[in-house]
Amino acid sequence: MAAVHDLEMESVNLNTGKEKEEPEEEETREDGGGNDPSKNKKVHRIVSKWMLPEKVRRTYLERANCLPPPLFIISISLAELAVFIYYAVWKPQRQWITLDTGILESPFIYSPEKRQEAWRFISYMLVHAGVQHIVGNLLMQLVLGIPLEMVHKGLRVGLVYMAGVIAGSLASSIFDPLKSLVGASGGVYALMGGYFMNVIVNFREMIPAFGIVRLLLIILIIASDMGFALYRRFFVPANGSPVSFAAHIAGGFAGMSIGYTVFSCFDQALLKDPRFWIAIAAYLACVLFAVFFNIFLSPAN
Repeated sequence: MAAVHDLEMESVNLNTGKEKEEPEEEETREDGGGNDPSKNKKVHRIVSKWMLPEKVRRTYLERANCLPPPLFIISISLAELAVFIYYAVWKPQRQWITLDTGILESPFIYSPEKRQEAWRFISYMLVHAGVQHIVGNLLMQLVLGIPLEMVHKGLRVGLVYMAGVIAGSLASSIFDPLKSLVGASGGVYALMGGYFMNVIVNFREMIPAFGIVRLLLIILIIASDMGFALYRRFFVPANGSPVSFAAHIAGGFAGMSIGYTVFSCFDQALLKDPRFWIAIAAYLACVLFAVFFNIFLSPAN
C-alpha cells in the first residue's frame, strides 16, 4: 500500500510539473519561438520611447514585431551606396571626395538643362558629392529611418521620404534654377522634420534619459551636412560646379507638414485625419506651382 501511495504522489507531482511547464512554453511561443524575447522587448521598448508619446507606447508594445522588416530604408540606402561606389571606384575619375565630370554627366543627377527628363527630379537622390556627403545622409537615414519604419512601417515612411525628395528638387528648380542637384538630403530632412515636430509637441514624453546628448549629436550632423552643402554652393573652386542646397530646406518643410501628420497618427487611420489631407492639399498646391514655374517662368528655359 505504501508503494502504491508513493506512485500516486509521484504521478501527481509529474502532472503538476507539466502544468507549470505549459504556460512557459506558451509564453515562449508568443514571444517569437524562444529567439531571446527579452532582447526583442528591450529593443522595442527603447524604440517606443524615442519614436512615440507615452499614451500610445503600450499599444505599440502589444503588437510590436519586425514583420515586415524596415526594407524601404535599407533598400534606399543600399541603392545610394551602390551608385556612389560606382562613381567613386569604377569610373576613371575615382571621385571619392567631391563632384566631377563623371557625376555631372550621370543620367541620375538633376540638371537644369535636362529638366524635361522628369525622372531626374527623383533619381538625383541616388548620387552624392563625396564621402562626407553620403556618410552623413546614410548615417541619418539609417539611425532615424529604421526605428521610424519599425513603428510606422515602410509605406508611411516611404511617403514622407519621397515627399521630401520631390519637394527638394522642385524647390531647387525655383530658388536655384541654374544649379545642379545631388544627394538624398531632401528625403533625410523630411524624416528629421517629421520626427522633430513630434518631439517638440511631445517633448517630455518622447525624450528618454540623456536624450539631449543624442539630439545634440544629430544637430551636429545636420550642421555638418548643411555646411558642406553651403560650401558646395557658394565656395566651390572656379573649375568646379556649384550644387544647390535648397533641397535641405524644402525637405525639412515637407517633413514638418506631411511627416508630422503621418508620424503622429500611429494608432489612427491616416486617411481619416483631416490634418493629413490639409498637408497633402498644401503640398500638391506647391507642386503644381513648381511645375507651372518650370514650364513657363524658369530662367533655365
